Amino acid sequence: MIRMMNRFSRIWLVILLAGMLSVPAAASGQARNGAIRAPGSSIYDRVADDITGEVAGSIHAGDAGGDAQSREEEQRERQQEKRDREQELRDREQEKKDRELEKRDREQELYDNALEAVDEARWEKAAAKFDKVSKGGGPRADAALYWKAYAFNRLGRRDDALATLGELGRTYPQSRWLKDAKALEVEVRQSTGQAVRPENETDEDLKVIAINGLQHTDPERAVPLLEKVLQGSGSPKLKQRALFVLAQTGSPQAREAMARIARGQSNPDLQRKAVEYLGLFGEKESRQVLADIYAGSSDVDVKRSILRSFMVAGDRERLLAAARGEKVVELRREAIRQLGVLGAQPELWQLYQNESSVEIKEQILQAMFVAGNAEKLIELTRTEKVPELRRKAIRNLGLLGSQRAGEALVALYGNEKDAEVRREVLNSFFLQGNVKALIEVARKETDPGLKKTAVQKLSLMNTKEATDFLMEILNK
Repeated sequence: MIRMMNRFSRIWLVILLAGMLSVPAAASGQARNGAIRAPGSSIYDRVADDITGEVAGSIHAGDAGGDAQSREEEQRERQQEKRDREQELRDREQEKKDRELEKRDREQELYDNALEAVDEARWEKAAAKFDKVSKGGGPRADAALYWKAYAFNRLGRRDDALATLGELGRTYPQSRWLKDAKALEVEVRQSTGQAVRPENETDEDLKVIAINGLQHTDPERAVPLLEKVLQGSGSPKLKQRALFVLAQTGSPQAREAMARIARGQSNPDLQRKAVEYLGLFGEKESRQVLADIYAGSSDVDVKRSILRSFMVAGDRERLLAAARGEKVVELRREAIRQLGVLGAQPELWQLYQNESSVEIKEQILQAMFVAGNAEKLIELTRTEKVPELRRKAIRNLGLLGSQRAGEALVALYGNEKDAEVRREVLNSFFLQGNVKALIEVARKETDPGLKKTAVQKLSLMNTKEATDFLMEILNK
């Protein structure tokens, strides 16, 4: 600033000298006659040239500095826009994956409901639900065709049952349900053609009672009988009960039978149940069987079931290995989720520190919330450099709802300068139901936007304290 003032002082000096020197020039007539003065012929020329150059240089330097600043700002804006587009693309991809997973979950729920209808002998309802699943073309479509044929057979609709079994063979020639379908086809063709009478259902009930009784007999004798039931054309209830008893038998022979089913030497429904029971009832040897199946399988659904069985068995080590090294992102996310359910806080923190993917880190933050790891979430609200991860940590801390989390969020809001981060903290106060903190912000906040956000959150909270504060605002 002082330098600029000195320049202007020199300019005024030049103007003054110009006025003083213009009189002799006019008297000589040189100016009127257009005579050109030689360079350096007057003090005016020398000083004017010097200062003109200096001022022009200052102006150019100022313009250059302004241009550079504008370019930097434009570059920052472009980079931010690029980051926003990339985040939006990631969000859309994740939404697509989530929709696919939701669709698969809805199909599985419909399939499970249809199986319940079979167990309850509501054949019409079962056939209708299985028909809907089969038309969806999802991973349970071939199983749905088998059970639809099964329901038709129970209804005495033998032709419909055979036609459905034929559709299963044509549409899914590699289906693992074909063996069961062959057994059912034999049963249908041997049928007398009469509708199955309700009293005949007691035969299966007696089988279930007999299977339960096998738990108390010689396991070596029981295993072959159980395997025979599992290979027959019985109902889901009968087969699952046989598998349940087999899983609890505990003999080496029973464990080998369970391992065969878990490896896929039966239909997918029984495989899924075998995997579940190995995790629930199995010891170290059973978990090793599951680990071997996991390593050798490419079926995402089977591998997901095994990860859940590891959780049931409390096997943190194998879940951590999958969370680190699994190539399929969906399975990595599942392993991380199950670590959260187990409350594996040290393992999750170790994963977070070594992970580079923002998407995976978001899943780890979610698992930290499930595991109740307030300490690390508090730390990340202060230290995480990636904005979206920091906001995720703040949100999850709000969802924990503990007093310690609330105190940490209050401290964070007081020390934070970024308005977006503070707005996220306000949202966490709302998630916590922290009326006191929101009122404090609404009273003291000088930023109009943040103050408005706090009041909006309070207007949604149905508590006396919030209502009293809103009335206080209205009465001002």
